[in-house]
Amino acid sequence: MTPAQDTALRQSIIDGCLWMKNSGLNQGTSGNISVRYRDGMLITPSGVPYEKMRPNMLCYMPLEGEPDLSGDIRPSTEWRFHQSILRSKPDVTAVVHAHPVHATAIAVQRRPIPACHYMIAAFGGNDVPLVDYALFGSDELARMVADAMSKRTACIMANHGAVVAGESLDRALWRMEELDNLARVYLLALSTGTPEILTDAQMEEVVAAFGNYGPKDMD
Repeated sequence: MTPAQDTALRQSIIDGCLWMKNSGLNQGTSGNISVRYRDGMLITPSGVPYEKMRPNMLCYMPLEGEPDLSGDIRPSTEWRFHQSILRSKPDVTAVVHAHPVHATAIAVQRRPIPACHYMIAAFGGNDVPLVDYALFGSDELARMVADAMSKRTACIMANHGAVVAGESLDRALWRMEELDNLARVYLLALSTGTPEILTDAQMEEVVAAFGNYGPKDMD
């Protein structure tokens, strides 16, 4: 990777953070993004406002072991589940965590998102699973998130927010937007009646037909 490519990759992570904030998917300095990089990953720093983030502030860390926490700029406190997902899912390039309002409302209710709409297939199966509550940044949370996402590309974390993974950063950001939209639809359906849930057989058909649906890398 040339220096220019390295800088462009780092800037794309910052741009993704800014896009989430401008889209209303995130607020303040909450949420974080990681991208597979060399033999490890780049991850957003902890506590740095997105508008003030610069490419050289992105933190590099390995996919095994703990990062160097001695500097002034430290990786996101959620680095553990980013590391766990990228380590366990070699097809994943990017991991995005956010607190989008509708998905977080579902998290506060401690519900998974069932197959209320066929777009659930974007996440690899017939639901978006719920992970039990654990302290943010903890080993326990990282273990549960990695387990929940072993056959999915998203999960809801109880009383916390959402995590998605993607084969590219664009696809991960697309999934986060789709996830919050599905959560909004599900909440609206619950508020006005009883949602009809697609059967496992119906969802198997959808997943089989879904293929590589989603944004394509046109670069």
